[in-house]
Order: sequence, then C-alpha cells, then structure tokens
Amino acid sequence: MPEKIGDVGEFGLIRRIKDLLAREGVKSERVSLGIGDDTASFLPRPGYELLVTCDSMVEDRHYLSRYITPFDLGRRAMTSNISDIGAMGGKPLYALISLGLKAEMLVGDVEEMYRGFLAELNPFGASIIGGNLTGSGNGMFIDVTLIGEVREGRGVRRSGAREGDAILVTGYPGQAAAGLQLLLHSPEDAALLHHPLVKIYNTPSHRAQLGEAIARTGYATAMIDTSDGFLGDLGHICEESGVGAEILDEKIPVSKSTREAALLLGRDPHAFFLGESDDYELVITCRPEHVGSLRSVGAECCGALLTEVGRITAPGLGIALVLPNGEIRPVKPLSWDHFGST
Repeated sequence: MPEKIGDVGEFGLIRRIKDLLAREGVKSERVSLGIGDDTASFLPRPGYELLVTCDSMVEDRHYLSRYITPFDLGRRAMTSNISDIGAMGGKPLYALISLGLKAEMLVGDVEEMYRGFLAELNPFGASIIGGNLTGSGNGMFIDVTLIGEVREGRGVRRSGAREGDAILVTGYPGQAAAGLQLLLHSPEDAALLHHPLVKIYNTPSHRAQLGEAIARTGYATAMIDTSDGFLGDLGHICEESGVGAEILDEKIPVSKSTREAALLLGRDPHAFFLGESDDYELVITCRPEHVGSLRSVGAECCGALLTEVGRITAPGLGIALVLPNGEIRPVKPLSWDHFGST
C-alpha cells in the first residue's frame, strides 16, 4: 500500500528527500554545507554578483491540482524562479524549497515533485541545498527561493529602457492563458491534457540560457520575463525606466495553436498576448541597430524567435496599441494581481 506523509512523519520525509537528492541531484563543489543543519552555506565566486528570487505557488490559485502531475508541478514551480534569474542575465545555482503538505498526500508524489525540481535544476548544475516542511490546511503550497549569479556589472535590469529603443519579445506570449481557458471551457475533457497549449500552461519553458546569452552581448537596455503577461511586464519596464511604449498590433506574434483556440473560444487571438498569462518568455529592449544581433543570438542559443513588436516612447505617454489603420489606442497594462484577480 502506498505510503502517506502521515505514515512516515516529517523527519522520515526529510530523510527520503535527502536520499533522493543525493542520488539524483547535483552536488556543487562550492556548497560547504547542505541539507542537515540549521542553514546551508556556500562560497560565492569572485567577480560575480549574487541574484536572489523567491516565488510561491498555492494549490487551485496558481495551478489546478486535478490537471497536473506532481512531477510537472515541480517543474512548473522551479521554472518560474529560473525564469526570474534568466531575465536578469544570470544563471541559477542553489534552491531552497518550502512545502506546505497534507498528511494524506503520498510520499511518492512528494518524491516525484522533487524529481520535477531536479529536471529543471540539473541542466544548470544547480543544487537544492535546504528548505522547510510544514503541514497545511485545505491546500498545498510550494515556496522556492532560488540563488543565482551574474558577472559583475552584466545584470540586465528593468530600468534601462530609453526613448527610441526597439521592443523585442521571445516566442508567443499568451499561449499559457489560452491553455488555461481551454481547460476551463471543457473541464471534463481528459484529452485536453495532451493539447500543446495546456502543456505550455502546466509545464512552461523558461528562457534562462537566452537571457544569459543576451546579457553577455551588452546590447539589452532592459529585460523582464512575461510571468505577469506581456502588457503587465512591459508596464513594469516603462514604470521603472520612466518611459512610454507603442505596440504595433500587426506585429504581435500569435501561434497557430493560439489562433485555433481563439476560434473555438470566440476570442480575439491578440487578447491572449495582451492579457494576463503566466508564460515565461522575455521582453527585451535595445537600440534599433542591435535588433539583428540579438535575433542572431536567439537563433544560435536555442532557436528562439525574437519578434520586434514596437518601440519605447517618451515619458508620460503611457502604453499605446497602434492598429493597422493607424489608429492609436491607449491600453492599460494588465498584470496578474494576487489580491485582485480571481
């Protein structure tokens, strides 16, 4: 009979996790003390800045538990943090993971979640070096703190965009939103779990390797990931840089799958790009003469599509959508709000 957390207890579960990480994880030579003491410790690398981010995922708030496996849930939680490190041009190094679990949850499911974490961390040689376990009430939660590094002075911030910069975006933001809407539209359709957009919603990909490569060029003036949706995150760049932006409606990249989903749902396909969506693509600004170079970096690094969708405008103009007929329509940056969205 499969073991439950209540059968092995907190410290039994910690031992199981520790053994799994020793077998299947990566041990960094710079970690001087890992799991098993009050804190972990590591030696920073001279000439590099440390990057630290954290993100939480709450059951049925940030993911739909009935539609995702424990392994994919682990991947999804770690991807969101790796994406933040990548958006600064950095590389992930060490993760600390805190879990809120129910006693009736299967130990095997917790182990599968950790395998999901490792699936995203191992390619970077990154390690899980600590965390915390606690009992939860009605739902589970995951909290990841991820530590990374970037060469000193090479980190790309949100605050460097300048008037006249080109605005680039990787991939097809909005696909995760379309996948979620497909699930909500037909919640009993089990076949949807294999739909490409639903897979993107459940297990999105990050652009950390590309973010690091772009940072090395020195050409990006600002960069951010699209975890809050394209417009919301472009709004963060505009706010921190003190600028406005114009987006060309006819340049918005929309995948074939998104167009098909929009037709089924009776939605404008561009609305998925412009609305809330937890994809993990990158928004990048640069001088116009560097667009070609960054596109080449994307192609060489990971075959990533970089689309020029607009330009940075003067302070005080806000964000506007330029329609094919030349009409300029002000748009409000839509961003995921943990206390305002439902």
